[in-house]
Amino acid sequence: MIDHIGIKVADFERAKAFYDRALAPLGAKLLMMVPAEYTGGVKVGGYGRDRPVYWLHETGISGEPKHVAFTARSRAEVDAFYTAALAAGGRDNGAPGLRPHYHPNYYGAFVFDPDGNNVEAVCHAPE
Repeated sequence: MIDHIGIKVADFERAKAFYDRALAPLGAKLLMMVPAEYTGGVKVGGYGRDRPVYWLHETGISGEPKHVAFTARSRAEVDAFYTAALAAGGRDNGAPGLRPHYHPNYYGAFVFDPDGNNVEAVCHAPE
C-alpha cells in the first residue's frame, strides 16, 4: 500500500552515517541522491533494497518523530539491525524479541535514530 516515505532530518550526513550502518544488515543502502538543482540545494537521498523507498530530507531541524518499521527477512537480520543501529549511535527502544501481543511470530527490535525517530526492524516468519 505504501510506495515510499520521507522523513526530515536535522543533519543529513549524521543521519546518513546512521542509516548506512543500521540498514546494511537488512540488505538496504542509499540508492539515490536527488540532484541539488531539483531540491533547491537541500540534501535528499533514498534508501532501499532494489529501489529507493525511505527518503531523508535535510531541513536543519528534526521533524516530529515518526515510527518506521523495516521488513527483515529473518530474525537474525533483526538482531543484526539492532546491533548495527546501536553501534551507529542509535538509542535502545526495545531489544530484539517476540512481541506476541501483535501476533505469535512478530519478532522485532526498536531504536531511536539521531533525530528521535522510532526505527524498527521486524520479521513475521516463524523462526
